[in-house]
Amino acid sequence: MKTRIYSQKNNWLKSIFTLSLIAFFSILSMQPASAHCDSFDGPALKDAEKALETNNVDLILKWINADMEDEVVPLFHKTYSLRNGDKEIYEIVKKHFYETFVRLHREMEGATFTGLKPAGSVAPITMMSDKALETGDFDSLLKALNNHINGVLQEKFDNTEALYKVKDNSVEEGRKYVEAYVDYTHSVEAVHDILLGGGGHSH
Repeated sequence: MKTRIYSQKNNWLKSIFTLSLIAFFSILSMQPASAHCDSFDGPALKDAEKALETNNVDLILKWINADMEDEVVPLFHKTYSLRNGDKEIYEIVKKHFYETFVRLHREMEGATFTGLKPAGSVAPITMMSDKALETGDFDSLLKALNNHINGVLQEKFDNTEALYKVKDNSVEEGRKYVEAYVDYTHSVEAVHDILLGGGGHSH
């Protein structure tokens, strides 16, 4: 009997954890496109820098479609050929190469290019997800996500529950409750919709 209860509780906790993750990623998908691939500490530009250091254009081709190679490859070779020349000219051409490369990658994603972003502009959670790939330590990422997401969802619930108790005391308190209620229920509905529709990543 105890084993059965423990198993049911464990399955319930796993379900809550999964829903929390779904809610988190559904919220991310509704945000504007991040600066992840536009940033110098993002993986695309890191590959571009490494490609120029090693003269290996193949390192960046995975970030663009095949029909974009005719624009990127010649520009890459031109940029590399200037590495040992005038430093100022090289920096200008290199920046143009980076901008062209990232712009085309963003087009492939269906997103607009708004310029290169400095290192440090990537969201911490995105940096953590990249780090997990590099180290193979996915457990740490899951724990961090779980702690953060559960905290956010719990805060929404607690706020709504507190306002529910006083919602009929005055119009002002009622409106505060409705605002919190809409935020809370829409979050729950978003999870439900993701579960039914499968969800997806979009920019």
